[in-house]
Amino acid sequence: MSMFTTESVIGVIGAGTMGAGIAQVAANAGHPVLLFDAAEGAAARGREGVDKGLQKLVARGKMKAEDVEALMSRIQVIESLEDMAPAALVIEAIVERLDVKQSVFGQLEDICSEQTVLATNTSSISVTAIGSTLKRPQNLVGMHFFNPAPIMKLVEVISGLDTKAEIASAIYDLSVSWGKKPVHAKSTPGFIVNRVARPFYAEGFRIFQEGGADNATIDAVIREAGGFRMGPFELTDLIGHDVNYAVTSSVFAAYYNDQRFLPSLIQLELVNAGHFGRKTGKGFYDYSEGAEKPVPQTAEAAAKPSSVTIEGDLGVAEPLVAQFEAAGIEVIRTEGDGRIQVGDATLMLTNGQFSTVRAAEISNRNLIHFDLALDYAQATRIALAPADKADTKAVELAVGLFQAAGKAVSIIDDIPGMIVMRTLAMLANEGFDAVNQQVCNEEAVDIAMQGGVNYPRGPINWATEVGLSRILNVLRNLGASYGEDRYRPSPLLLRKVAGGRQA
Repeated sequence: MSMFTTESVIGVIGAGTMGAGIAQVAANAGHPVLLFDAAEGAAARGREGVDKGLQKLVARGKMKAEDVEALMSRIQVIESLEDMAPAALVIEAIVERLDVKQSVFGQLEDICSEQTVLATNTSSISVTAIGSTLKRPQNLVGMHFFNPAPIMKLVEVISGLDTKAEIASAIYDLSVSWGKKPVHAKSTPGFIVNRVARPFYAEGFRIFQEGGADNATIDAVIREAGGFRMGPFELTDLIGHDVNYAVTSSVFAAYYNDQRFLPSLIQLELVNAGHFGRKTGKGFYDYSEGAEKPVPQTAEAAAKPSSVTIEGDLGVAEPLVAQFEAAGIEVIRTEGDGRIQVGDATLMLTNGQFSTVRAAEISNRNLIHFDLALDYAQATRIALAPADKADTKAVELAVGLFQAAGKAVSIIDDIPGMIVMRTLAMLANEGFDAVNQQVCNEEAVDIAMQGGVNYPRGPINWATEVGLSRILNVLRNLGASYGEDRYRPSPLLLRKVAGGRQA
């Protein structure tokens, strides 16, 4: 029998956007909800905010008025913490301070029954640390929702060192009954999402810092080739650089300055200037009235080549062949190592090296790397990185070929791993490392990154399709290019490749 039923009273402490959203989710599932906030009038305002939001859904025909009325009748504002006594589960969504959370939960242990489950919505504080001052730390669990709670599906169910397994299981089952996609994780810095997501920002910032491409171009390639909803620059402008930089810094410090989580000096400059993004009117982009939004670098139209030679299997990029044929280009297939030959231009999927270094190794000055795409058939943009000695004519042939396949072309500077490929390689590597360190399982990584931050695919699943040996090779070449521990492959990735795991 389940620990919770729809009769179970759910308490929510903190009536800001997150707390009010959690109250809405619980009430929508049929639970009586007690909503409390220490600030006078805040709980009532939080409840009113829920009602206003739901009335908009009624106006758009998305909900019935009587359903909203029933839902709202289940959310009761309470005036004191003592009124939480009937709750079977109390979820805290208050300020991110360890001492405040410990104090609130300590009071709740005296107010509620010994069976009451206490849940923290913390995104960054150790569940183990919060529980360390409690009488019943076994009843404490992390229940990390993502904003906005009524819409975002993911809930990270976090077990501290003392959390009872049956408590974590009960919260997992409850989350499922609330229409969520929960994942189990151990209490470690950043849990799953805030840990695995760090390279999405870090690699984009680094490419920008090294002059690989401007921010508008990197964002466009990540969106239009990588399939992400937003690029790293527009996303951090939306999150707020003060918040994003603080999270990166806390994860970096918590992992004893592991270079994988190194914060960006470029982002620090924005924070120092008070340019936090949208909320201040300026970040990587200018949001002031009348400001021009920069456009991505896009190559001018080039002539369509009459024929192209495909040497060997292109692997994940194989859908390009059908696009070339559909464009009326004669495709000649020969044996080879997986490259595209158009005139004097040699096109190869990036392997994590500089194009210039690889060109020297294979004695081919006209080597041009092309970037990874989530789906080459659907991608509307592709990035190309010519070797330094590639001639203009070869580059024009490459541009014309991809334009004929229906893609805008962004020519970027020769940067190891390019944009989408190195971002995916690092995301997948971090995902594998979380699994290797027993934080969660592989499935949880993919569910978390899709459900919590809207990734187009789970990074482990995507990397497996690209080929784990290819991903490993990219990481090794990035490590060789930079000479940094940051790009060290996860031991689990090494093991998977050695064991012959295929897509």
